[in-house]
Amino acid sequence: MSWFPFVCLGSGLLFGCFNPPKIIVTLIDKLVNIALMFLMLFIGINVGVNDSVMSNLPRIGFNCALICLSAIAGSVALTVLLEKTVVPLEQLISRATRSGGDGTAPALPTGEEETGGSSLLWVIPVSICAGIVIGYLLLDSSSDAIRSKLLYGTLVILYTGVGVGMGNNKSIFRYLKDLGFKVVLLALAVLFGSLGGGVLAGIVTGVPFSISLVSSSGMGYYSMTGAFMTQNLGAEAGIYGFMVNVMRDFFTVLLLPILIRISKGSPGASGAAGNMDTMLVPIVKLQGQEIGLVAMVVGVLTSLSVPFLQPLLLSLVQ
Repeated sequence: MSWFPFVCLGSGLLFGCFNPPKIIVTLIDKLVNIALMFLMLFIGINVGVNDSVMSNLPRIGFNCALICLSAIAGSVALTVLLEKTVVPLEQLISRATRSGGDGTAPALPTGEEETGGSSLLWVIPVSICAGIVIGYLLLDSSSDAIRSKLLYGTLVILYTGVGVGMGNNKSIFRYLKDLGFKVVLLALAVLFGSLGGGVLAGIVTGVPFSISLVSSSGMGYYSMTGAFMTQNLGAEAGIYGFMVNVMRDFFTVLLLPILIRISKGSPGASGAAGNMDTMLVPIVKLQGQEIGLVAMVVGVLTSLSVPFLQPLLLSLVQ
């Protein structure tokens, strides 16, 4: 189903290009906000109902959290360094906005200027924490099928809504054009920063590099990383691969109030592969459509690297 986000985004973008009435735009924005809260709730529930994650939290949870936070810190640090040198996202946004005077107003609010933006900073982490409690105390794996369908419907609403906003805000495409190849540099910064964080965490915790480095290379792609590490390194390593990368989404959400103050690119650097999935809409709502589009491209590039990168890393450290 990896194609469906692009279908939804494309459909919304096409609709937004026709400049829908303001009342429709407002309704879409409210619907996106509601769907976003449900998405965070579902992320939390998926953690809470997962017995392997919850049962291993006391034993290996600290190591997984440290590996995850180190990987995030590395990605953010290299991204900030790029922003201050060759990829000045703040300046490029201002330039795109000034050159975008085509008479069209953006369909959806473009970031922190949104009146509801400040409320989302606490609604998002509260929703994800509530989901963990609900999943752990009230639900079990028998609800997987229903939750999967509800999550799918929520993502359809979110991606389509983001597409509408992008389609009605023409300046974001000028912004991406100005970035050009530099967006690849951002993806590389996220990747190498994550790997550097994994190495550092391995040194601090004593966890073998075959676990700390490979798990940090997942960059939020928890399903593939967990399966790869289980197959090649055993069940406990698979738990590391899964937990470290599930935590990447979780910590990105919790740290959003801090990340958006560090730099424009920091939330996307933390979200990594999750930017083409669950992290895209929170970034768009809090950072704007321009940054959201860049984050999505970074998410695609980092996700594509995971299946090729992990076997290479494992061959180097074993």
